[in-house]
Amino acid sequence: MSSEKDRFLAEKEEGIRAYYRGIAPHYGQWLVRRKYYYQRKIRLLRHLLPFPGRVLEIGCGLGQNLAGLAPEYGLGIDLCPELIEEARVRYPSSQYPNLEFRTMSGLECGGLDEKFDSILLVNSITEIPDLVKLFREIRKLSMPSTRVVQLTYNYLLMPVVKAAGALGVAPRHPVQNWLTRNDFASMFTLSGFDLVREGYDMVLPAGIPLVSDFVNRFAPAVPLLKQLCMMYYTVMRPLMNDANPDAFSVTVCVPCRNEEGNIANLAERIPEMGKGTEIIFVDDQSTDGTADLIEKAISQHPEKRIRMVKGPGRNKGAACRAGFAEARNDILMILDADMAVMPEDLVSFYDALVSGKGEFINGSRLVYPMEDRAMKFANVIGNKAFAVLFSFVLSQRLKDTLCGTKVIWRRDYGKILEARKHFGEIDRWGDYDWIFGAARHNLKIAELPVHYRERVSGGTKMTKRLQNAWTMLKMCNVAFRRLKLL
Repeated sequence: MSSEKDRFLAEKEEGIRAYYRGIAPHYGQWLVRRKYYYQRKIRLLRHLLPFPGRVLEIGCGLGQNLAGLAPEYGLGIDLCPELIEEARVRYPSSQYPNLEFRTMSGLECGGLDEKFDSILLVNSITEIPDLVKLFREIRKLSMPSTRVVQLTYNYLLMPVVKAAGALGVAPRHPVQNWLTRNDFASMFTLSGFDLVREGYDMVLPAGIPLVSDFVNRFAPAVPLLKQLCMMYYTVMRPLMNDANPDAFSVTVCVPCRNEEGNIANLAERIPEMGKGTEIIFVDDQSTDGTADLIEKAISQHPEKRIRMVKGPGRNKGAACRAGFAEARNDILMILDADMAVMPEDLVSFYDALVSGKGEFINGSRLVYPMEDRAMKFANVIGNKAFAVLFSFVLSQRLKDTLCGTKVIWRRDYGKILEARKHFGEIDRWGDYDWIFGAARHNLKIAELPVHYRERVSGGTKMTKRLQNAWTMLKMCNVAFRRLKLL
């Protein structure tokens, strides 16, 4: 039996349905008249979802966003049956077997009884009469890896949008909800979602040759100008933490080059985590006794799963990739062989990942006081400066980009490798491959403070400061162009 609230929501939806039924015969004309605007939105969606997988779009209209994304499978739902019928005509199953369109309310989408990799809300969230109920339904369709992307009009430009509709410059919408950034943040928290990424796009929605693309490419990256953008977008992930915290196995990769003084301690001190831990020492063409001592540690610790992998001898990043190519477990960890980050801290990284605090856990050495000779002053200043730059570029806050301790799910490691090809193989440390990959694929980055100590044995590998700084500047430039400029 329907409650009073159900009847209220049904009345609201009927009003929206009636509005779109009235404009359905002419709606396609707006796609032609405002071609640049609609194509720009599709371009933004492709940027946010480079590999969309199985996609649900709520409020799909004529289906142009789904078709533009070219997903593995795309399901578009909309309240208005006339729009759905037109979408089927525009994108027939004979030519678009990956697309499907159904008449359905977003407030009932949880009844689909299937899971999606990506869920889209493109200019539809302002028309949903009960947002908390909507996101409760969306959770039923989500996996931990699902990303929910919403695009909506910038709250600050509400008068401009309304005026454009009144003047016939843009289609009018039965707008009900104008949400500020704080409104979005509160709604996500209440609904069990976590904000991964947000931003603005499109200062000029009209297609002026040469001008629009130039302005829309750079303006969203400028702190003051971005407030003038028409579109505000967010990328969210569902918070799901129902798993047994001890249900996952771990691979700890330790890249080693001339680290004979640290091997015994590493083998002794790396903790057992989850349902099992393997330790992969990557001997990266050492010229001292590192390889022999790894073999000795394997024989002295039969109770531990320790293996040795031969590295290519190029750099730390290549050594880690060689090690992870042999990894067998659910969670991948990097621990530098200098033990400046204590091996015992890996337990905290494990807990942060399996509890859902983040999907990529990055160590931060710049919170607690360091031991006197742990890092030279110039390195501290450089790390802080680059952290500010990369936080701006990535749209996720980072305090320390070069801490050697990093943790990720093995299921997401392929995204790191893909991003390395996308951004170019510049990074020789491997840290930025992981950071860029996490940002490109909208993984939630969480930083975990660690105590950074003076290395126990051997000398630092982070020499040639000017050369390293130049390399980092080049990577920052690449990331800025690939992540920030659309």
